[in-house]
Amino acid sequence: MMNPKLSQESFCWILVILVLPQIKDCICQPDAYETCSQPFRCANLGDIKYPFYGQDRPVSCGYPGFELDCQTGVPLITIKSISYRVLNIDNNTYNLKVAREDLRNSICPEPLRNTTLNLDLFSFSSNYNDQNITLNYGCTMIGSQPPPPPQLQQQIPVYNNFSCGPYPWNMVWTTEQAVFLRSFIGCSSNIFVPVNQIAASTLAAFSPIAAILDALASGFWIQWSANNSNCQRCEESGGVCGSNQGSESFACYCSNGTYPLSCNSSGNGNGKVSGNSDTKLKIGPPLGGAALAGIIVGWLIFHYKQKRKNRITAKSAQNISKEISTPPSSKGLSTPSSTSFIKSIPSYPTSKSEARGGSTYFGAYLFSYAELEEATDNFDPSRELGDGGFGTVYYGKLPDGRAVAVKRLYENNVKRVDQFMNEVEILTKLRHQNLVVLYGCTSKRSRDLLLVYEYIPNGTVADHLHGNRSKSGLLSWQIRLKIAIETADALAYLHRSDIIHRDVKTNNVLLDNDFNVKVADFGLSRLFPADVTHVSTAPQGTPGYVDPEYYQCYQLNEKSDVYSFGVMLIELISSLQAVDTNRHRQDINLANMAINKIQNCNLNELVDTSLGFDTNSKVRRMVTVVSELAFRCLQQERDMRPSMGDVLESLRRIQNEDLNVDRVEIVDILVDDETVLLKGDIHHPVSPD
Repeated sequence: MMNPKLSQESFCWILVILVLPQIKDCICQPDAYETCSQPFRCANLGDIKYPFYGQDRPVSCGYPGFELDCQTGVPLITIKSISYRVLNIDNNTYNLKVAREDLRNSICPEPLRNTTLNLDLFSFSSNYNDQNITLNYGCTMIGSQPPPPPQLQQQIPVYNNFSCGPYPWNMVWTTEQAVFLRSFIGCSSNIFVPVNQIAASTLAAFSPIAAILDALASGFWIQWSANNSNCQRCEESGGVCGSNQGSESFACYCSNGTYPLSCNSSGNGNGKVSGNSDTKLKIGPPLGGAALAGIIVGWLIFHYKQKRKNRITAKSAQNISKEISTPPSSKGLSTPSSTSFIKSIPSYPTSKSEARGGSTYFGAYLFSYAELEEATDNFDPSRELGDGGFGTVYYGKLPDGRAVAVKRLYENNVKRVDQFMNEVEILTKLRHQNLVVLYGCTSKRSRDLLLVYEYIPNGTVADHLHGNRSKSGLLSWQIRLKIAIETADALAYLHRSDIIHRDVKTNNVLLDNDFNVKVADFGLSRLFPADVTHVSTAPQGTPGYVDPEYYQCYQLNEKSDVYSFGVMLIELISSLQAVDTNRHRQDINLANMAINKIQNCNLNELVDTSLGFDTNSKVRRMVTVVSELAFRCLQQERDMRPSMGDVLESLRRIQNEDLNVDRVEIVDILVDDETVLLKGDIHHPVSPD
């Protein structure tokens, strides 16, 4: 006769084997309307929908040719066998911003390929002022042609030439330069790549390899065509856009089925392609039966395990009874209690505790991602405060009532994690009245890397000088000088702490309601070892502010910050942007423009007219001396620039109007090998050399 225990176990497993295939057959395919109505996230981009698909989103929710690779830190899309990084997607205008992946870290790609698009799906966008640049390889001067003018001969080796692998001489041209230079220079190969207008204009004046890479990384906009009008019609009717598998034709997924154009099938001639209402009715009974079978199987397994547990418990009780009845041995070892055993196990943070936040990282409070998502209203675009090279900043409100600025880093990869840890480590060590306060951050294992700062309500210095607050007229000369002093104070403190900011600019200097300075964005900062004179690193920063010597030798020290601060001083004097393509070519770069104006004794042409330079002798005197200080900061050779401590001391003397000849240094400026003093329209005694 069969063992009853074995019979019960066998019965359970036989039932499982028979029922599971039935359950599998009963489960229907996911409803396309529900599946495709949910936007998806790919790498660092969220809220992505039709025509894009990828990762766990099926092709039926998108359009063929719009697949995104989400495995890297930035989504990738392949167009005509060229891989592009997707930097931004604008569903309202059907535009996406892309940058060539093969030119991300090198301007010597193999093979050399032009930027070409699948014209059935994409076109270069006319909504943006992107311009083509041409990377030319293996170039030589054309001997049969007359030599180029002297000015061009001087510019070619300095601004346009770059080194590249096997090619002896290589050049980058903008659209405007190409027409002129082709008559003097011949190149064996070339490729063209669109870049945004500001990047193209910067390259026209200054084109080292790092600047070219930055321009290429900035990307360009293209417009997609994927049955756009049909999709708009479908969405207006309450449907979700997609495509039919096999035929690849457009499909409008609706709550009651799939249609070729819209959900309003009555009276518009739309034939229903495949409904799902009947399917829902048909799958009801099988699913109910499958659920019932699952409950039965689960109950049997639970019943079997419970009986087995009872048997083990009964056996343990018998053993304990025997041990109690047996006298203990005098040589026996004492057994630790369960309580002491539990205490000996090391404690590790669970996923729940990490999700709630509350611990610290380098002394910074750890917020949970969900907490900051709620504080920023799910990172609502209307709450964006700014957008920089490393992340977007959102306004948020914590449960305790504190207003915060939440910086969301673009890429959650190894490089960005290092960047994230660097900024947290630096900020938690610093305490200065003119540095922004870091409240906390997320864990480096969080879904996104987030930094939480105090919220500074009055915008940036750039906003007030030439941005959306520039018409307020609140920045008098006294306030501008105060801003310069407090910024210099913060930077001098950083340098004393062996830290270099590396991205000093008016966009990173925040103002509170009393126009007190808070220097922000230490994402590019580096701890500066005490036993070295410089740090070698690939150039980073913002065009118009970067130390020219830094571009040439890739060596960073505190004088790089001094140069950037000199550009900021000129901005405070002139209210002009550091780079502006609308200015004359020689004046696109503000630093170059300022040096030319100062050397040619035309300072009055540089100063913002609202400051009263021509009418107020006190302002004229102070602006003149500040411009001289800025000139010293903008020297090409670092050794010629003052330290930030000296800059701070000079600014404080100027603020105190202690302008006697013994304490104010007037800079000698060489023009045509003759030494002249800065004059302008000054009517006061100048100091000796």
